[in-house]
Amino acid sequence: MPLDPSSILLTDRVALVTGAAVGIGEAIALTLARFGADLAICDRDQENLAATARAIEGTGRRTVCDVLDVRDADAVQRFLEHVRLEFGRVDVLVNNAGGGFFSAFMDIKPKGEDALVRENFTSVTQLVRGVVPLMPESGGSIINITSIEAHRAGPGYAIYSAMKAGLTNLTQSLALELAGRRIRVNAVAPDAIPTPGIGKPPVRNPLGVSGHVNDVAGAVLFLASDLAGFVTGTTLHVDGGAWAAGGWHRTQDGSFEN
Repeated sequence: MPLDPSSILLTDRVALVTGAAVGIGEAIALTLARFGADLAICDRDQENLAATARAIEGTGRRTVCDVLDVRDADAVQRFLEHVRLEFGRVDVLVNNAGGGFFSAFMDIKPKGEDALVRENFTSVTQLVRGVVPLMPESGGSIINITSIEAHRAGPGYAIYSAMKAGLTNLTQSLALELAGRRIRVNAVAPDAIPTPGIGKPPVRNPLGVSGHVNDVAGAVLFLASDLAGFVTGTTLHVDGGAWAAGGWHRTQDGSFEN
């Protein structure tokens, strides 16, 4: 049968998005809602998370909204129980929460390193373990938001980059381990995207344009939908060609330099 426009819809599915208060997470949550999903969202930012929840409800979709830190395992388990009681299942998990800070590797203290590991890696493993039992027998989709830094050196962000690289490998391994449950596991690796958290980074990609949070949201929508029903264990780069170009980028006069 030919593809049908409805294949992109997530009508009446339940999607869980972490770090959904602002930026990429907010865009992902609102996009999935506009395409038919009910949303379970969480973040540390109470005010902006509430605004995201109101926007979701404005689309006519239901939402569960809990303020928490994904590094807090007990808080995450309470959130998942809230989701189970409200929706009964999760069809799509988007592990978006994460972050880092600039620091030379030799200057990072053990406490800072532990925070980076828990926020960017351990939080994902505990959410996957908690959500997989909530996914229906028909399967589901797990989407991990990594980074272009997972695939290249990240001086000043060594631990963050290493955790994103580990998450890329975890994505591949889980795609095999969870295939028997018909759960697809993929990743999206953006370049620096203008958000309230990082401002407007310089444009250094072959397309010569800035990315937008909706570029990431569109990639997540594809991987969450039936259009990606035969896609698992892969990473979709959303970076204007930066990774493929290996450091080459377009200058203002249209030429390329490295």
